[in-house]
Amino acid sequence: MNERSKRMTLGWGAGLALVCLAPCPALAAAQPKAALAEYFGLCSASAGVAVDANRFLVASDEDSVLRLYRVDKADAPEQVYDLTGFLELDGKSTETDIEAATRLGDRAFWITSHGRNAKGKRRESRARFFATKLSLAGEKVLVEPEGRPYRQLLADLLSAPDLARYNLSAASKLAPEEGGLNIEGLCSAPQGHLWIGFRSPLAQQRALLVPLLNPAGVTIGERAQLGKPRELDLGGLGIRDLGLADGQYLIVGGPAASKGKTRLFLWDGGQGAPRRFDHARLKGLHPECVIFYPGTGLREAQVLSDDGGRNIDGCPCSELTDPALRRFRSVWIRAQLGE
Repeated sequence: MNERSKRMTLGWGAGLALVCLAPCPALAAAQPKAALAEYFGLCSASAGVAVDANRFLVASDEDSVLRLYRVDKADAPEQVYDLTGFLELDGKSTETDIEAATRLGDRAFWITSHGRNAKGKRRESRARFFATKLSLAGEKVLVEPEGRPYRQLLADLLSAPDLARYNLSAASKLAPEEGGLNIEGLCSAPQGHLWIGFRSPLAQQRALLVPLLNPAGVTIGERAQLGKPRELDLGGLGIRDLGLADGQYLIVGGPAASKGKTRLFLWDGGQGAPRRFDHARLKGLHPECVIFYPGTGLREAQVLSDDGGRNIDGCPCSELTDPALRRFRSVWIRAQLGE
């Protein structure tokens, strides 16, 4: 093991560090952030939320662990939180495929793909919606699971009358690469509901958004209440993620298959079509997650890259056995998104 590997391995913690849950200073007041940075410990950064003005919590689509990172310290996670026991996995596979997250008050909501694996096999563990509560305990933050993971969302989607025309039942039987059902976006709305974003299937080449009206309720046993869906014209792309700031949604649009260009879009939540945002440098990245921080509004956004297939010293990142060598990239978009 090289010196960097030793340092990274020793950097893993057992508890959780202090975060600010009250209004925090703007992120711009923190130490300068690198435009492009690498964080270690995982490859496939598939979901994340801001915890305070200088920390973010990340999930991978390869395991059931949340990892806490500092914006101003591109290194190993400060703390880790293993949710394997809480998520009630089915035993056949421990890969829950967590794909998106969002904050709503002091809660973070997380959602898995609800789709089949790459081989088209159905895995019950990939159908979870759950919440974690963030709270302080002295100089530590607790990331506590709330209620129970909800396991009936797929059934609710398939039986919803307003979604019947999308034939989600047929899509749920296909692998993601074949246009199968694949959820990859989650975002809170000003009205208090959550938007569930689909990477696939598309609705006549439009991306599908479905409102979940009672996110807190489903974590305590209520059946999901789904609102009327929205179709967004992203030029034939699906939704990889979306975030909200200053009344505007920043949408990461990507192809339903693994290959193809990623585009960013801004949408005001109304009836108008999203507009392309072409001022971000995303070449070589695989954008999977967008995070806004308290106090910054649309001035800047953090985009995380799913680097599972990235070549690291001749080996795909996801195949590296040493977690200290696994890494994902983060890029900051600092243009005035609202202009």
